[in-house]
Amino acid sequence: MNEEFLKNIHAVHLVGIGGIGVSALARLMLSKGASVTGSDRERSIIIEKLEEDGAKIFIGHNATNVPENCDLVVYSPAISMDNPELVVASGRGAKVFSYPRVLGIVSEGMRTIAVSGTHGKTTTTAMISEILVGAKLSPTVVVGSLLKKTGTNFILGTSNLFVVEACEYQRSFINLSPEILAITNIDNDHLDYYGTIGGVQKAFAEFAEKVPASGAIVCDPNDPFVAPVLVNATARIVDYTNENIIVPLQIAGEHNKKNAKIAIAVTKILGVDVIEATRLLALFGGTWRRMELKGEIKNGALVYDDYAHHPTEIKATLQGFRAKYFKWRLVVVYQPHLYSRTKTLLKDFAQSFGDADEVIVAPIYAARETPDPEISSEILAEAIRVHNLNVRVGANFSEIENYLRDTITPNDVIITMGAGDIYKVGESLLG
Repeated sequence: MNEEFLKNIHAVHLVGIGGIGVSALARLMLSKGASVTGSDRERSIIIEKLEEDGAKIFIGHNATNVPENCDLVVYSPAISMDNPELVVASGRGAKVFSYPRVLGIVSEGMRTIAVSGTHGKTTTTAMISEILVGAKLSPTVVVGSLLKKTGTNFILGTSNLFVVEACEYQRSFINLSPEILAITNIDNDHLDYYGTIGGVQKAFAEFAEKVPASGAIVCDPNDPFVAPVLVNATARIVDYTNENIIVPLQIAGEHNKKNAKIAIAVTKILGVDVIEATRLLALFGGTWRRMELKGEIKNGALVYDDYAHHPTEIKATLQGFRAKYFKWRLVVVYQPHLYSRTKTLLKDFAQSFGDADEVIVAPIYAARETPDPEISSEILAEAIRVHNLNVRVGANFSEIENYLRDTITPNDVIITMGAGDIYKVGESLLG
C-alpha cells in the first residue's frame, strides 16, 4: 500500500460518502487513523455504519461541510464538478481527487487483483476475498457490497495482495495497475457515457493492455464480446472455463457458477489449491443485495432483495430464483435505474422478466440524471406486458407496499430489484 501517500493524509472529506466504493475508501482512511468527514444526499445503512466507526457525515451538500484543515477531498464519479463542496475545496487549494484516482494511488506498490466486467464483478470479488482470507493470505479488499462475514465493504489485510472491484463507468478502472485482471463479461451498459458496445470494449482493451507480460488475464477468451479486447494484451490469458470442477454453492444461479470458476482460477494463480478453494467457496453465503434473503413475512412468503439493474442481470437472477423456487410464485418489484439506461435498453428490459409470475414497476430512480419525458415506468410496463401480461405500475413505494400486503400468499417469493433504494419496500413489508 502507498504508505507515503497515506501518512500525509490526516483529514479527508469524501463527497458522496454513501456510495459503495467511496465508503470503502472512507473505511481505509479510518483504519489509517485519519479524521474522516463526508456528505451525501440521504441517509443509508452505509452511512450509519460509517458513523458508528467514527466518521462525521452531513446530509446534503454545502460548502460549510468541508473542514478547513482538509488534506484531501475525494469525490464520487457521480458528483458533478460544480458541487459546492468541490468548489470551496478547490478554492482553498486543497487536493481534490476522484475516488478512482485515489484508489489507484493507494494501490501503488501492491499486487493488485482487479475484478472487472459488466456483470458479476461484486460477487466474484467477494468470492476471491472469501478464498484468500480463508487461505490465510490476508488480502486488503475493496468490494462493491457488504460482505456477509464482516458486514463491511473493506478489509484491511497484512499482505501485499490488493483485491479490488474495478468499475468501468467513466473508465474508472484505468487508474489501477493490476497484476491479475479478471474479466467476468462485457455487455452494453453505461452507453450514456460510451455510446456503443465498441466504446465499452475499447476501455476494457486499454485496461487489459495495462497488465504486464508477467501478469495474467482471467476470462473467457472465446466470448465474442471479450475476445476483441485481448488482441493487444501481452499478459498470459487464463481461460476460466477450463476449470473442470463443481462447487456446491449456497447461492443459486448458473451465473454464480461461472463467477466461482473465475474466483478459483484467480486464486490458483496466487497459489491456492483448487480443492481448498472449492471447500472455502462452499462456505460463501453471498453479499448484501445480491439474491439476499431479507426475511419471511408472517404468512410464510419470502422477501429477497437483488441489485440487478441491467437486462442480462435480471434474466440471470430470475433464472436462478426460478430454479430454486420452481413451485413458488415469483413477484418482482423492479425499480428502473437511470432514464438513459431504461430508454436505450427498453426492448431488452421488456424480455428479461420471463421467469417472473408478476412484475410491479416502481418509478425510475434517476440517480445522477434529470427526468427524460421520452421514457417512464409506464412505458417500460407496457413493453414488458407484451411478454408478461401480469405487470402493473406502482406510483410510489407506499402504494406498492399496500398492494403487496393485500395480495401476498404463503407461496410467494417477493423480490425487490434494482440499484436504487427499492430494498426499502421489502424492509417495510417485514416491519
